[in-house]
Amino acid sequence: MKYSVVIVEDEEIVREELSTNPLFAQLGVTVIGSAENGIDGEALIKEKNPDIIITDIRLPGQDGLSMLEKTDPTHAIILSGHSDFSYMRQAIQLKVSDYIKKPIDDDELITSLKKLIAVLDQEEKEMADLGSSSLPTFIIPLPIHVKNHLVDHAIKYIEENYSKSVGLQEAAATLGVSEGHLSRLFKEMTEINFLGYLNAYRINKSINLLENPRLNITSVCSLCGFPTPGYFTKLFRRFYSMTPSQFRDLLEV
Repeated sequence: MKYSVVIVEDEEIVREELSTNPLFAQLGVTVIGSAENGIDGEALIKEKNPDIIITDIRLPGQDGLSMLEKTDPTHAIILSGHSDFSYMRQAIQLKVSDYIKKPIDDDELITSLKKLIAVLDQEEKEMADLGSSSLPTFIIPLPIHVKNHLVDHAIKYIEENYSKSVGLQEAAATLGVSEGHLSRLFKEMTEINFLGYLNAYRINKSINLLENPRLNITSVCSLCGFPTPGYFTKLFRRFYSMTPSQFRDLLEV
């Protein structure tokens, strides 16, 4: 299976139905774990680093949005009962790709997952293109100045804040523009989406840090702004077809 999914849902019947739903296999994704509360869900997400998280908004221990805030996922789908709907629409952050009202409709779930898979496919393609450089330093070539005031400032924001937990939402707020406008303009001017650029910039920084044998992988991950070592390893492998540890081994040869 190409992409992985973690499900966090306190209703056992719903959780089991999602976990065993044959639609996932048909779409090329696999469920790699499930949890029944927000605390266990947080631990599971940090351990497994899934490509997609499907979670209820109301969970024992901590709610779904708090869990997502602590795990900083790339893509998530929120499930919501009717009584949560208006609140949830106001609370959705950029990291939440879609929301589905309960009871879950298979057609709606398929539509949501297909949209997410298309985004993931595009991100994979962009990472592969960026990582195709044959430069001996392994540094991914990135545009620095594109002669657009807003995009150049966005790139400067990445350079100054890559080590923090930031993304498109924070950059847009700092620059005083909407996320949609910044996202469209950034992609138009750089041919890379904002998250792809941010991740590539962080990977470039990690290459330099990995040359220092005194820094372990966890420290490199933290210094470069990746939320977890597992996520760092996953992205590094996408760019270079090896883990950070394997790359470090090459440096010692």
